[in-house]
Amino acid sequence: MKVLTIALHKNDNPVSASFELLGAAKAFSHDILTVFLSENSETGAKDLASRGGGKVLALSHPMFKYFNEELYASVISEVIKKHQPQVVLAPASLSGKALMSRLAALNGGCMASEAIGLADDGGALIVTRSHYGGSVVSKVTNNGTVPFFVSVRLKIFPESKDGTGEVINESIDPSKLVAKSKVLESKVESAGEVSLTEADVIVSAGRGMKGPEHVPLVQELAKSLHGAFGASRAIVDAGWVPYSNQVGQTGKTVNPKLYIAVGISGAIQHLVGMRTSGTIVAINKDKDAPIFNVANYGIVGDAFEIVPALTAKFKRELSN
Repeated sequence: MKVLTIALHKNDNPVSASFELLGAAKAFSHDILTVFLSENSETGAKDLASRGGGKVLALSHPMFKYFNEELYASVISEVIKKHQPQVVLAPASLSGKALMSRLAALNGGCMASEAIGLADDGGALIVTRSHYGGSVVSKVTNNGTVPFFVSVRLKIFPESKDGTGEVINESIDPSKLVAKSKVLESKVESAGEVSLTEADVIVSAGRGMKGPEHVPLVQELAKSLHGAFGASRAIVDAGWVPYSNQVGQTGKTVNPKLYIAVGISGAIQHLVGMRTSGTIVAINKDKDAPIFNVANYGIVGDAFEIVPALTAKFKRELSN
């Protein structure tokens, strides 16, 4: 089964999800291609090849400096037509999912989104997906006659650390370097902060923090663990923190190794976005809060006493 993984970049370096795709592809295929578009793809392509990217198709052009869904889809469609993969994988990030839906439409393929499992069943790819916050799990496949486009949920598969590969400088048809839109600039909303979708540790605040003036307590706890700061919809709607921090059905779906919920009751909309986390710790003074139903560990008590104590402890331990 020939698999094409789409490696996305940040400042010409493959994002961590690109290596997760390689780990996912290795689980069911030995025929792996990787396509990598960036302004200068040479170094990033070598990194991908050294970590099991197979034949890494490197495409360099100034127009690839910023992600442009329409442009990327046009160029990658030509790669698909040339190399004829049966399966195409991309990260289930905002950019990855937008790109995959366009690629599936342009190439007459079928699509499965947010895969949490991939397996070869006699030459057919079986994709496992989670629905309704993990309450329902389904397995889907295609008929094998058209390309299968699959976006893979972040932080599910381990990153590929090593392997074999070679870099191939792929040529670009100039007629495909056309898009109705042009990205002029990209700005990071919170410079220096860990991305929610890429974080191994997330600490989130909820209405139980009582006011925006107390949110920094939770942010400090996140920093002490070198993690990302998240929030419930309630405090985003209240204007305490920006929408970019929201975790949940109408925010970001996250899959960290550790998720700490502080003062979050556990509404189903929030649980949908975080319940697949590796380990969940809930801190809430209400022992009957729904969040404790999904938590691996629960601390019943006053967050204004517990959070500063944990922050001080982690700062001491992690600084040694």
